[in-house]
Amino acid sequence: MKKNFIIDFDSTFIKVESLDELAKISLNNSKKDINKIEKITKMGMEGKISFKKSLAERIHLLKAKKKHIGILIKYLKKNISESFLRNKNFIKKHRNNIFIVSGGFFECIYPIVSDFGIKKSNIYANNFLFDKNENIIGLNKNNLLSNKKGKVFTVKKLNLEGKIFVIGDGYTDYEIKKAGYANSFCVFTENIKRKNIIDKSDFLLKSLDDFMKIINDD
Repeated sequence: MKKNFIIDFDSTFIKVESLDELAKISLNNSKKDINKIEKITKMGMEGKISFKKSLAERIHLLKAKKKHIGILIKYLKKNISESFLRNKNFIKKHRNNIFIVSGGFFECIYPIVSDFGIKKSNIYANNFLFDKNENIIGLNKNNLLSNKKGKVFTVKKLNLEGKIFVIGDGYTDYEIKKAGYANSFCVFTENIKRKNIIDKSDFLLKSLDDFMKIINDD
């Protein structure tokens, strides 16, 4: 049976939360504002506030420009999860069946995952909106992923055939399985452990190496 892999980006494909890191760059390491953004990120990932609310509040606090994204990309390339680097050949081999579905932003994601052979058309993420001075002023609200249960409706729309495995670290990843659009939710804990998410998972992955074992046993 065909196997499809839905993979999260922040704290899964990469070690960090990209918006939090963008905040550190744009806010010049202002601890008060960065702590506020990180707190909102945590609440959203644990399902304590809606992802839509989490995203809107963080964008408002960022005060970022397009030039900051270039700096961020260089940083993210040095912070790819170790087990993803180890299993780069697996990702390249299955690139046609790998879909990056993220509440993060395409502008930050594509330059990272394209090095692994993942197709542009298989990346589903939000998009920044800029003003004429290249300030980030918001996001495209017509994008499914900017709204509540965005990952659920995105995967539903993909209408994939065969088995679907979701690999991610947050509540929005779990929601895909909960809604019935995935066969298994594999919680990824190499970078962060969220107990309430672990409790909802079918498989616990300490690294992508653990997923290789599941695939081989399946």
